[in-house]
Amino acid sequence: MKQRLRVGVLFGGRSCEHEVSLQSAKAIIDALDREHYEVIPIAVTKQGQWLQLSDSSIDPTRALDGEIGEFVSMLPVPRNTSMVAADVVGAQGDSASIASRLDVVFPIIHGPMGEDGTVQGLFELAGMAYVGAGVLGSAVGMDKAVMKVLFQSRGLPVAQYHVVMRKQWIADPFSVQHDLEAQFTYPWFVKPANMGSSVGVSKVHDASEFSAAMTLAAQFDRKIIVERAIENAREIEVAVLGNDDPQASVPGEILPSNEFYDYSAKYIDGQSGLSIPADLSAAVTEQLRAFAVEAFKAIDCAGMARIDFLVQGDGQAIYLLEANTLPGFTPISMYPKLWEASGMSYPQLVQRLIELAIERHEDRAQNATSLAMISTR
Repeated sequence: MKQRLRVGVLFGGRSCEHEVSLQSAKAIIDALDREHYEVIPIAVTKQGQWLQLSDSSIDPTRALDGEIGEFVSMLPVPRNTSMVAADVVGAQGDSASIASRLDVVFPIIHGPMGEDGTVQGLFELAGMAYVGAGVLGSAVGMDKAVMKVLFQSRGLPVAQYHVVMRKQWIADPFSVQHDLEAQFTYPWFVKPANMGSSVGVSKVHDASEFSAAMTLAAQFDRKIIVERAIENAREIEVAVLGNDDPQASVPGEILPSNEFYDYSAKYIDGQSGLSIPADLSAAVTEQLRAFAVEAFKAIDCAGMARIDFLVQGDGQAIYLLEANTLPGFTPISMYPKLWEASGMSYPQLVQRLIELAIERHEDRAQNATSLAMISTR
């Protein structure tokens, strides 16, 4: 009988997107076929502690509300790809210290301290296969300011924007606002550069709303993006899947319940709608899919990403917003629903992502780590 792969599902985390992560993790754990996978749920508390749950049937949305588990750590050494009991970290670590050996990790920690390359760096040091983008792709996918520079270098269309540092804003808010008003007209969007799920995002209709929007965004990041709003634009998203040869899904359209797709419209009021596939011409559909794949490659992504666009009218103008390297992953989230509409079920998608993680890990293992390994033939 073929041995089951041990899959660690890592969720929770220290960001404002903690609760979203719990919902995504529950769906992933439920979708993993127990005939092929042994599931190891690992919750990360808001204080940053890793807690391996005692039973894979525990609902992740209740995992941090008193459920019993074992505090664990992952050592940053490529030794045995195991979770280690936290009370023996720093010791020699015999077999009794091993909490669980893992074959692959599926991290589903949205936002900073999980989606931004930090956790991915730990996996690299530990020699662990993991789902999703590597350190570079994850970091760039989190930092919208750097991401836009790379998009522009590939000739991809982005809306006019400007980056403001928090210290710059605090030191001279009048000059910041004056300089921005000289560059482009209202309305604007103000957003933290390193945050997801529309946390800290405001639409600024006129000068009177700018200060409050900047104050909000500055609570979440040292780097703030002020972006010209594209009026009467449709919010279109495309899912991308793959490593070196990524494929794009059909596009889908967000029908937000609020003026824009903010946190409440995404997760709270339940009134937003989705249109999949989006009502677009064949030509615009293929252009969006091509842009999505090019954006995926531009940030050196791997595994998965959701690429977000603004489209005016029937495609007269297209603007690339961002790439999300760890998108929401509940069964009703856009990323899995786009693949479902493209012919891939949720369980098949989870399985494919694990396969891509192992493929990429095996590819990295071919890299020489000493000059003695280099072949001259």
